[in-house]
Amino acid sequence: MKKPDTVTLHSVGHGLAHHTGAAARYVEAGLSGAANTARAYAADLRRFGAWCADQGFEVLPASVDALVGFVTHLAEAGKKVATIERHYAAISKAHAVRGVTSPTDDKQFKIFMDGVRRVHGVRQKQAPAFSLAQLKRLVRGLDTKTVAGLRDRAILLLGFTGAFRRSELTALNVQDLRFTEDCLIVSLGKSKTNQLGYYEEKAIFYSPEPAVCPIRSLRAWLEQLERAEGPVFVMLRKGSRITGNRLSDQSVNILVQRYLGPGYTAHSLRASFVTVAKLNGADDSEIMNQTKHKTSEMIRRYTRLDNVQQHNAAQKLGL
Repeated sequence: MKKPDTVTLHSVGHGLAHHTGAAARYVEAGLSGAANTARAYAADLRRFGAWCADQGFEVLPASVDALVGFVTHLAEAGKKVATIERHYAAISKAHAVRGVTSPTDDKQFKIFMDGVRRVHGVRQKQAPAFSLAQLKRLVRGLDTKTVAGLRDRAILLLGFTGAFRRSELTALNVQDLRFTEDCLIVSLGKSKTNQLGYYEEKAIFYSPEPAVCPIRSLRAWLEQLERAEGPVFVMLRKGSRITGNRLSDQSVNILVQRYLGPGYTAHSLRASFVTVAKLNGADDSEIMNQTKHKTSEMIRRYTRLDNVQQHNAAQKLGL
C-alpha cells in the first residue's frame, strides 16, 4: 500500500509553501490563527491523511469523492457539525497554501454539506451562564486567607467583568494593567478576533462591596506576586508557593468547573457577562465594547436567555 502522506499546512510543494527565509515567516504569520485553532487544524489534517491512506485516496490535492467519504465517516462516527466544519476548514487551508483547488469549494460538496446539516442539525452545545447572585455567593465563600483563594477570586471576577476568553486571561501580563481612580484599564494583545494585534482595551470597574470587587481582588493577588511585569495568573506549587509559570488555558477551565460545577466551562464567564448585562439593560454596542465582538449577531448567540419560563414575553401580555 502507498505510504500515507503527512498533511500539514506547511508541506513543501507549490503555492506559498515553497518560500523560505523572510517570505516563509510572512506565510507562517498569514496562516497562523488562535493557538487552539492551529492545534485543532493540525490534528484534523493528520486524521484526514490517515483516513485517505486507509481508503486509497490522494491527500493533496484531494478529490470531492475523498472529502465526501471523509465527512461521511466523521458524521457516522457521531461528530458534531461544528467539528466536521473545522476539519474541512483545515483541509481547505492546506490546499490554499499548496496553491491547488480545494474540494471544499465544489458546488456538489456544498450541496452534500447542506444534507449533513439537515440530518445532524447545527445546534452547538453552549457553555451555560450563571447568575450574578450565584457568582457573588461563590466568591464570598472563597478562603481568601490562602494564596490560591486570592488568585482564584481574581480570575473569576476579572474573567466575568471583563468578558475575557480563557486565552486572554492567561496571556495577561502585569504591565498590561493600568489602575486609575475610576477603573482598571486592561490592554489586550492578539486574540481570537484580533489576529493582527490592533490595540484594544477593556475597562473594569469597582464594586461597592470589597469582597466581590474585581479591582480590589486583583490588587490583593498582585501584592502576592511582588513584581511589576510578567504573567498575571501563574501556577501554584504544593504549599501555595507561587511560580513564574503562566497558567494554562485548560487550568482556567478546570478552575471554573471546580467552583461552578462540571456543566460549566471557562467560556461561561464570558457568556454570563453578556447575559447579565442584557438583563440589566445594556445595549449591544456597550456589550460589544467589552467583549470585542464585531456584530450584534454574535451577542445574540452569546446571550443565554433560553429559559422558556423565566424569559418569555407571554408573561407580559397583561391577561
